Amino acid sequence: MSLTEKSKTLQNWVFPFDLAGLEKKQKQLEAQVEKENFWDDHERAQKVLKEKKSLETKIKDFRQLEGELSDVRVMIELAEEAEDASMVEEIEEMYRNLCRDIDDMTVKVLLSGEYDANNAIISIHAGSGGTDAQDWAEMLVRMYIRWAEGKGYKVRTIDYQDDPEGGVKSATFLIEGDYAYGYLKNEKGVHRIVRISPFDSSGRRHTSFASLDVVPEIDDEVTVDINPEDLRIDTYRSSGAGGQHVNKTDSAIRITHLPTNIVVTCQNERSQHQNKETAMKILKAKLIELAQQEHKEKIDELKGDYGQISWGNQIRSYVFHPYTMVKDHRTGAEVGNVQAVMDGDLDYFIKEKLKSR
Repeated sequence: MSLTEKSKTLQNWVFPFDLAGLEKKQKQLEAQVEKENFWDDHERAQKVLKEKKSLETKIKDFRQLEGELSDVRVMIELAEEAEDASMVEEIEEMYRNLCRDIDDMTVKVLLSGEYDANNAIISIHAGSGGTDAQDWAEMLVRMYIRWAEGKGYKVRTIDYQDDPEGGVKSATFLIEGDYAYGYLKNEKGVHRIVRISPFDSSGRRHTSFASLDVVPEIDDEVTVDINPEDLRIDTYRSSGAGGQHVNKTDSAIRITHLPTNIVVTCQNERSQHQNKETAMKILKAKLIELAQQEHKEKIDELKGDYGQISWGNQIRSYVFHPYTMVKDHRTGAEVGNVQAVMDGDLDYFIKEKLKSR
């Protein structure tokens, strides 16, 4: 695209964001904060302040984008008037950065769900297939940790059950950072790998599966009414990585919600009490999510087996052989550099799914 074409494109560029609406909402929230009785309802006040902060950040980012857009337009006009070809390279870079920032902002606007700004709790489970599937689950654990670290997020292991023969049976970890859940919520589903198995002496191609579940970390202020009689709580000796402490005591916790058959485990905290507390927090998040999916107002209305993820419902394939490709079956997005994806380069798939709304 020439500078003239870029200029025409930018002249007609209208941000698809309701900035006036956001500023109006911001003023309404500020008026609430200034009321004398604002702190009478502490829980509600916290929610208002959180929403106000989020709006302020979005408005600031929008204004920054408007400045970038204006700068690019001015640079193009100057280059055309002066017929100065030496400015083209700088303008090209500014244009690319503007397109990237608008794309990033579009995604942020889409992160408007109730819990999108929260931390994320990810659980990965190996499918059938023995060591191959467990190795694949371990590869996925590494992939999502690398993605989180690249975002500057913190990662904390909650539960990790490895296998002596290799790989991971299941792993649960907390990803802490702004909008972690919003970015990762659509990663939930079955992930498939096609490769030459490193565990097959005949060098045959194998297909393995692993499931991934994602729920938001729920604030302590959020109350969930769970009938204690609906819970079965088991303790057992921790296994896997975690130091000498977890291997010497029956501190690991498994909680089963009997009406839905949701099972939550935690073994990486320092005490049985802490493990139970963390497991209950995850269980609450899963029940809230399930209640929203089934449009139920009360948790005790949830019945039947909790089909976390259907094995027939794979969302993405990672092909290592006979060619290399990662393809998302929901959006059609695909890339050929499978190793980059396994190293945590997931943003393309995450953004395409969010934008598909």
